[in-house]
Amino acid sequence: MRTEDIAQYLQDNPQFFEQHAEMLSQITLPHPHGGRTISLSERQLLTLRERVKELEKKLHDLLEFAKENDALQLKVHQFNCALYDAPDRATLRNLIVQNFRDIFAIPHVALHLWQDEPPSPEVLSFTDQHLLPVCAHHAVHDTLPWFGEAAEHLRSFAYLPLRANGQTIGLLILASEDKQRFYPEMGTLFLQRIAETLGSALRLHV
Repeated sequence: MRTEDIAQYLQDNPQFFEQHAEMLSQITLPHPHGGRTISLSERQLLTLRERVKELEKKLHDLLEFAKENDALQLKVHQFNCALYDAPDRATLRNLIVQNFRDIFAIPHVALHLWQDEPPSPEVLSFTDQHLLPVCAHHAVHDTLPWFGEAAEHLRSFAYLPLRANGQTIGLLILASEDKQRFYPEMGTLFLQRIAETLGSALRLHV
């Protein structure tokens, strides 16, 4: 008889242990962390303790994630509020770059507005095709030179298409020397919210 058959039988016939209750006190099992044997009830208790530890770790991770999320939301709020202090487009552009550095600790920021710096056909096509931010480990098309002397040291990028009144008006790129700062699989919800706010703020000065 296979062990699977025995396990299935016990699952299908829970009354077995009621009819043979004395067996439960006689069954011994190897200790999971040592050579001695323990009773079935002790083994069950150890299993429960391990399960509790796993659940506590998951809860701790969830709480840490919630804290990080709250901190990021606060930063996004601070960033968004600062945008509306700009009286003109030049000031707004400077505020965008400066606040990414001060609030998000992102030193490499490139902002191109089509009204001031018409894009190449490839960059325009890329921006028009992506409704959501795009994160990558390599610069897209001819955008790497936008970062000047720092370009050769950059290892990750976040591309935020900027839109106003349903039209693409520019492209914001965040970059880092850290390959894991921006990566293709990362969530872009907060980046999208920032891009939408920038589009609204820029619309007032375009």
